[in-house]
Amino acid sequence: MAEYPERYRAMTFDERMDLALSADLDPNWRPLLVRDQHAQVKAYFSRRMDLTPEEIALLLSDPNQTVRLNCAKRADLTAEQVEACVRDADPNLRYFVARNPLLTEEQRQRLLRDSDDLVRIAARKGPKQRGTRCRPGQAEMLR
Repeated sequence: MAEYPERYRAMTFDERMDLALSADLDPNWRPLLVRDQHAQVKAYFSRRMDLTPEEIALLLSDPNQTVRLNCAKRADLTAEQVEACVRDADPNLRYFVARNPLLTEEQRQRLLRDSDDLVRIAARKGPKQRGTRCRPGQAEMLR
């Protein structure tokens, strides 16, 4: 494992992007991908369907909005993660979690009273099942 960080630092941005999407991802790369300095690498990684609960937690706490939005759509969030998204200050994150099938009725009711018009509209639309896609050689990804 010790050589992985050194090898990772030597990779180009494009190589890291390919790794984030790879169907045959060596598990030793995962801790490096989830903490990559480039938001785009983490955004692609955050769409993987095979994320661990720990990886989701790290990505939900990421400062990059796109990374967090990708996570708010997931159907494998914990109840605590859903609640954190519902309470988040970012209306864009609340907008995406408003369509999450994991919302409780009480959370949906709160979002129906949200200060942001678009969040209220999304909450009125109700749950949305998110699709996935899997291109050749790539992991299954959330759309």
